[in-house]
Amino acid sequence: MMKTGLAISGINLFSRDSLENPYPLYKELRDAAPVVWMRRHRFAAITRFQDVRAALQNAAVFSSASGVAMNAVANRAQKGTMLASDDPRHKVLRAIVSRPLTPAAVRELADVIQRESESLLDRLVARGSFDAVGDLAWHLPLTVVSQLVGVPEDARTQMPSWASAAFDASGPLNWRTLRSIPRMRSFVRYIMNPELPGRLRPDGWGAKIFQAARRGEIDIAECPALLGDYLAPSLDTTASAIGSVVWLLSQNAEQWDAIRADPSRIPNAVLEAVRLESPIPAFTRVVTEDVDVGGVIVRRGTRVYLSYASANRDERKWEQPERFDVNRRSIDQLGFGHGVHSCMGMHLAQLEIRSLLQSFVTRVRRFRAGQPRRQLNNCLRGFAHLPVSVELA
Repeated sequence: MMKTGLAISGINLFSRDSLENPYPLYKELRDAAPVVWMRRHRFAAITRFQDVRAALQNAAVFSSASGVAMNAVANRAQKGTMLASDDPRHKVLRAIVSRPLTPAAVRELADVIQRESESLLDRLVARGSFDAVGDLAWHLPLTVVSQLVGVPEDARTQMPSWASAAFDASGPLNWRTLRSIPRMRSFVRYIMNPELPGRLRPDGWGAKIFQAARRGEIDIAECPALLGDYLAPSLDTTASAIGSVVWLLSQNAEQWDAIRADPSRIPNAVLEAVRLESPIPAFTRVVTEDVDVGGVIVRRGTRVYLSYASANRDERKWEQPERFDVNRRSIDQLGFGHGVHSCMGMHLAQLEIRSLLQSFVTRVRRFRAGQPRRQLNNCLRGFAHLPVSVELA
């Protein structure tokens, strides 16, 4: 039987405690109803795996064109970008930005990334202890990707700050969102600087966006925002996932033993870590027509919160969902999104994480983590600091 009234919750998903440990709250919402109206945040939360996946598959009804953030200011700023667009425009923009990120293109980077991983791990393991965030997780995204994009050094040093601000700015209008505004302004000024195209490496990914404009594929005014897709959100998510992998392996020694005994489990381990600790917990969409979600009618014009992190721990989908299991086939997890708006950098991100784990296999018998500190961000889950010591193989 279909219902038109939504269940209502007063949960604050963005308090400090909620961001530290959101998973009991997600379960509460999953158990309450297929769709729950979040009174504090003024959106409808969809948290069960089947429903989130179906919404992501149905981009025409669950539209991104009005922005995917949780506040009107950010959604106005996103308007016209690849993230905040629907087909057919989204398809055009994505085709340009994703050219160097196809599976075939990423495979060509495998040797470069593996060599960089080996060099990095030689240095860190020799030290015996390191910060799995600052020393490890950010190294490949910053070193490799900034070189491939072809941006100047002054961009590379600011990219972590820009990335964090981009995700905070997409939350509700709380103090974290407001705090992100100066950094977002700095980011926009940088990518809009008319001198920047001339400072990009001619054969880099960034320069190729402007070359596409000169060929008439897109308008030149669209280029800065597309360049921004390389400089901010794609990096922080990869760094967050790397930190989470190391944390999970430090807490589940038997799983690391299983990987070392059979390194072919590494791809599974990467997907399982992304399932269990989804770097982007959620984005929003706007419903373009009345739609049935699990027997509940969501009315046209409603902003809905699609929780990837909750879906990835849904007991209706996963057996023992709280358990980190490198033998689990997590290929259909939603940590990289799904459908036309799935993460365009997911193949590169997985390659980077796999390369690091492969480099660890021959060097490290055991990870031991100290007291971590979470990065409290509206739309990003990861660590700000994760001290790790290693026992050599």
